[in-house]
This record gives sequence, C-alpha cells and structure tokens, in this order.
Amino acid sequence: MARARRSGPPAAAPIGDERAVELTRRLAALLGELSLSEVEVESDDIRVRVQRAGALASVTPAPAAADERPLVADTVSPALVTMEAPMVGTFYRASSPTADPYVQEGDVVKEGQVLCIIEAMKLMNEIESKIGGRVARILVENGHAVEYGQPLFLIDPQP
Repeated sequence: MARARRSGPPAAAPIGDERAVELTRRLAALLGELSLSEVEVESDDIRVRVQRAGALASVTPAPAAADERPLVADTVSPALVTMEAPMVGTFYRASSPTADPYVQEGDVVKEGQVLCIIEAMKLMNEIESKIGGRVARILVENGHAVEYGQPLFLIDPQP
C-alpha cells in the first residue's frame, strides 16, 4: 500500500475533525511512553501516523478501493510477540548480500534460531528468537539502521 509523505511541519487535521487531533495527541504521548520510533493507526475514514525525529503526523483518508489490502491485514493481534533490537546498529536479514535471508514472513522458527544480524561497531551480532512460532511480520528493511528497543519482528507463538 503506497503511503503519501510530505515534508515540512506536521499536517494539521481538517478543521472540525477533533477526533483526528485527539488521536494524534494520544499517539504522540504513546510514542514517548513506549519509546517507539513510529506508530500508525487506521480507523474508519482516517489514518494517523506519528514518527519520532523530524516526525510528521499525517491524517489522510483511508483507502476505499477494493484492490487495496484489507484493513484486517494491517491489524496486529495482541497474541503476537515483538522481537526488539537489543542494540543500535544496522539490520541485515542474511549473513551476506548473496545469502538467503535467515527467515521470511510465514516461516516457523524455533526458540534460539537466528532471525537476523545487527552490525554494531563492525561486529556482526546474530539475533536469536526468544520464542518459537511463526514469523508474522518483518518490520525493518534490510540494511536499515535500528535503534535499541525498536521492533524488528512480530512472531505468532501458535504456528
């Protein structure tokens, strides 16, 4: 699903849409409380996304086209376990640029299985799964920088 981005100051909610303004404020507070780098919520006819560091909050109409992914695909089950980055560094899905990724979305993993590598200070640190289950979602792109505590994977403990 393509998402429009705009530069400049955070976008203001449409006049009279107090619900969007309140949701944006609540998400910004949640961002700080949980030390998240980004949070996005889609509800009815609006989508609110708040990012840290030059954050922009955007309020946009929700897609109505039938060929878009269903809203259900973007919801996160409370039963999913989040694997977080244990350090600051660069996220790699494979041991080398030519190697296959350690895991793909949908793969079943065992506790202790290597999920990815985080390079920190020229050291390659293998990040292992803390539980067994099915990889529901990979939240970081290969080669991107990650922060301590940033969510990397969502794992469904009941494959």
